[in-house]
Amino acid sequence: MTTMTLDAARARTSWLQKAGGRRRAPGLLLLLDTGAAIAFAAALAGGVTAVPEGAAAVLPWALLAAGAGAARGVLVMAATRLGANAAAAVKSHRRDGVVRSALGREAGRPLDSGGLASQAVDAVEALDGWVARFLPARQAATVAPLIVLAATACASWFAALILLGTLLPFVFAMILAGGAAADESRRQFLALAQLSGRFADRVRTLPAVLAFRAEEREAAAIGAAAEELAARTMRVLRVAFLSSAALEFFAALSVALVAVYCGFSLLGLLPVRVPGTLTLGEAFFVLALAPEFYVPMRRLAAAYHDKQAAGTAADVLMAIPAPAVVTPAPVVTPSLAFHDVTIRYPDCDRAAVSGLSFAVAPGETVALLGPSGSGKTSVLHLLLGLAPLSGGSVEVGGAPLVSLAGHSGWAGQHPLLIAGTLRENLLLANPAADGAAVRAAVTAAGLGPLLARRGRGLDTVIDARGSGLSGGERRRLSLARALLRSAPFLLLDEPTAHLDADAEAGLIATIARAARGRTTLISTHSAALAAIATQIIHLGDAA
Repeated sequence: MTTMTLDAARARTSWLQKAGGRRRAPGLLLLLDTGAAIAFAAALAGGVTAVPEGAAAVLPWALLAAGAGAARGVLVMAATRLGANAAAAVKSHRRDGVVRSALGREAGRPLDSGGLASQAVDAVEALDGWVARFLPARQAATVAPLIVLAATACASWFAALILLGTLLPFVFAMILAGGAAADESRRQFLALAQLSGRFADRVRTLPAVLAFRAEEREAAAIGAAAEELAARTMRVLRVAFLSSAALEFFAALSVALVAVYCGFSLLGLLPVRVPGTLTLGEAFFVLALAPEFYVPMRRLAAAYHDKQAAGTAADVLMAIPAPAVVTPAPVVTPSLAFHDVTIRYPDCDRAAVSGLSFAVAPGETVALLGPSGSGKTSVLHLLLGLAPLSGGSVEVGGAPLVSLAGHSGWAGQHPLLIAGTLRENLLLANPAADGAAVRAAVTAAGLGPLLARRGRGLDTVIDARGSGLSGGERRRLSLARALLRSAPFLLLDEPTAHLDADAEAGLIATIARAARGRTTLISTHSAALAAIATQIIHLGDAA
């Protein structure tokens, strides 16, 4: 193994240990299960030896066996539940980090929706088995066999030597199988990630695929990728079955050797001289306990594939940059200044905006006028951290701009709605808003007539396209959502586009009221809307 590979393996292990946390309760419960197994073996041995003394002598041992058996079921169930809860918490935290990193990506960097889906779903989900099953099993497997070995040695040190002798070749076989499984699991996970990403991207661009009659070609390509994934999955399963076969062979061998030793010892037919003799109770105790020696290793082997999958997922998740830390904007309404600003998107030969300079006083309303493609929307996106600042500087309250996201009310050119009620769409901007704040935003945005025509009011259900709402109503809903967020900035992108004269006039009056006390920037083609601004900025020709 090269130094680079060794360093990568160490980094991966360190990341997984940190991701899994220090949750020891499931592993401790599995250790207690081993103690209950020893108690059950002792009860079985005691009951067998007490049979000649009558039912009264057997009853305590029977009660102990029943209690130990019930305790084993409860302990394993509790360990499984705690492990599942721990895994759910880890997955939620990591998935939140993936999404935050994607949303906080560098301005102008495109979002790979297929890759994001693979990271947030497949890679994060692969951590489930690591946390829920492998970590508790590994914790128990490091101690539980020694406990069983010590208990066995108390009855027969020779039987303990037999168990120990079968363990060493099993560990060697598991190391060989584990190395092969790691490589196959990594290839299988990468194939799954590629298939998931390709499928998500093709679904997203389905209209274009259908328009160019490429559905058969894309379906064939996805089918081929699925076949390759199936083949890799079968190779992973073959390695897993091989390791399971090795485990079962040595487990059966150890139990068989212990059984032969106990039987020959009781009959006095051992072919070699072994110091000490076994009583009937000791023989039953050793025989009942021998299978328990390999139970922790069985659990570990069953979860070993989870370890390999988590290791591969860690390589993907470790490469995701940490979510960007956004410096909060001032709470009071600040000034805003652009100094020779240039906005150029990656892979574009021409800047969307160049040499833009203007200043906005606190509470002022600015209209950005210009033809389509002149960069009006880009200026608003720059303030939200969605467009790259390629040159010049922007200052907010005299400090360099980081992002106004989270500190501004935003209504885009094409209002984005979610499937749900009108109330849920409004609360998207401020989940903590109370009823009075919602009613105030609805009134200010002029949504009263809309709610009056619908018997369920704010509980009216709409789909993601806003079916049943006119263009003006969708824009008013978007504006109400922006107003519901008490923020010093109000950013509006073409809020009156494609409206008739009456609808535009009504919405302009609403915007004029909403802009009071806020620093407002409006991107528009409308001279009537620009007339409410205290400052008009003319942008250049279309980019």
